[in-house]
Amino acid sequence: MCGIIGYSGPRLATPVLIESLRRLEYRGYDSAGIAVIDSGNGGTVAVVKSDRKVADLAATLEREGAPSGHLGIGHTRWATHGRPSVENAHPHQDCTGRIHLIHNGIIENFRELRTELIGRGHVFASETDTEVVPHLIEEFHAGDLAAAVRTALQRVQGAYALVVISADEPDRIVGARLNAPLVVGLGHEEVFISSDITALIPYTKRVVLVGEGEVVSVATPNQVVVTSLDGTCVEPKVITVDWEAEQAQKGGFSHFMLKEIHEQPEALRNALRGRISAEGLAELPDLGLDTQALTAIDAVAVVACGTALLAGMVAKHAIERLARIRVGVEPASEFRYSEPIVDAKTLVVAISQSGETADTLAAVREAKRQGASVVAITNVVGSALALEADGVVYMQSGPEISVCATKTFTGQLACVLLLALRLGDARGHLDIEEHRRLVAELVSMPEKLSRVLELEPQLAEMAPCYAHATNALYIARGINVAVALEGALKLKEISYVHAEGYPAGELKHGPIALLSPDVPVVAIAVRSQTLPKVVSNVQEVRSRDAPVIALVTEGENPFDAAAARDVLSLPVCDELFSPLLTVVPLQLLAYHIAVVRGCDVDQPRNLAKSVTVE
Repeated sequence: MCGIIGYSGPRLATPVLIESLRRLEYRGYDSAGIAVIDSGNGGTVAVVKSDRKVADLAATLEREGAPSGHLGIGHTRWATHGRPSVENAHPHQDCTGRIHLIHNGIIENFRELRTELIGRGHVFASETDTEVVPHLIEEFHAGDLAAAVRTALQRVQGAYALVVISADEPDRIVGARLNAPLVVGLGHEEVFISSDITALIPYTKRVVLVGEGEVVSVATPNQVVVTSLDGTCVEPKVITVDWEAEQAQKGGFSHFMLKEIHEQPEALRNALRGRISAEGLAELPDLGLDTQALTAIDAVAVVACGTALLAGMVAKHAIERLARIRVGVEPASEFRYSEPIVDAKTLVVAISQSGETADTLAAVREAKRQGASVVAITNVVGSALALEADGVVYMQSGPEISVCATKTFTGQLACVLLLALRLGDARGHLDIEEHRRLVAELVSMPEKLSRVLELEPQLAEMAPCYAHATNALYIARGINVAVALEGALKLKEISYVHAEGYPAGELKHGPIALLSPDVPVVAIAVRSQTLPKVVSNVQEVRSRDAPVIALVTEGENPFDAAAARDVLSLPVCDELFSPLLTVVPLQLLAYHIAVVRGCDVDQPRNLAKSVTVE
């Protein structure tokens, strides 16, 4: 949630800030603003804010004139403390108007700090928790902005990624992070600082990773100083990202979400790349745990949030089938508060697209405190989760701009399936020929996924028939229960239609009371060991006159002509890999219903791409 960008270099800052904020819009936000040290106005800081979108901010700048400086900061805010308004939008400033700051996260002790600062004569202009920080910096600023930031942050409790500029040091940007992402981009004679690599890739691929509890002070690419809060110097960690700027463009599609749905065959190929040995077996070179360590494990705990949690449910089925080891799946937000039973023989699998999800990071820290080993599944190299885990399986999905997860869900599924294969092999429960057979089928899945995408015209034609619904049910059994939940989540997220996913056998235990001709039911009825049971459940639905959308295996439609209003045929595959295919029609159905309903597909209301506060 929220987006941060800072710039210093030979270009005019304002156009860079606005273009970068546009690239950060996918994170979800409700207001925007910039602050630029205006070299054409005596070195003062010019601030422009909007309580609407970046486009409105850009229109204001065009109408009123943009600041002419070469150093500035910009922000898109997702409201936590204080309603969306111009006053609450970032940047925020100190009493002198010389120090300006933008911030992602939550200052947990802001009330005490605010009371203390007001008592010393400070005047506040907003309802935000953020505003206490520039006032704290003001108190400690004596010519060295970085030193003042370090001292101020020693008083702060909570989570933050923040960037600060001062008119008194017009060539310097200072940033800091704790439990929220922040990176520095190193260009040619210019520097950038952002909450997200996506904002930087049009300008540079060289990135400095800012670690937990670190402060970075930058003036030029050759003047990057990283320290801990106590002032101890830290060697900057520089990486080169392999994303291309074109990956963050729509490429002719109406929405980023639709583009990213269609990128899933390639995302799956990328997730498998470098992970299949010459012998046709799954291998995970970055796992961080050898065969001996994997053999010593007696339980697996999966922690994640949202869509990633549903990928974790697939992981449970796959690991228990292939490795014959107990797997628990728990929302990361509940894990550390539930007195979890983990120890040195527990493998914790933490799944987070951004690698910065606050609840997941908190769960990981609790697991490590109790001695568990942690494997991270994430999309972002150098993210907090990747740095804290014992091993990482990167999704290799490239940037995902739409708030709703689509191709990264596919990437997560691929990673958990590879992990299940590796565990099954290491623990001796997976016969080598069966291992090779499963890997060969997994390698064939991108082509099958491409065939599923050919169903889009049928789904687009179906969407108007269901766009009027105010409720919907999704049912499945076995490994595809997770996909039923994900399909319902997608419909809720982008079309604002209430939907619920259920194990099909649970229908008669309550949800069947909701069925009527106005409540469509999506049934996943592909080849599986429980298919006859799903068929019986669909008959229960039809007996209540609810319309049925059925996903079936090609050539194996188990229903008579009257059972389903719409039938979607998917390629044959092993049940273990079926979620890679069954989820795609549900993504497309949600997308086209949202379009018919006139919803903002890429930026659904109230949602943020990366949730960096608990």
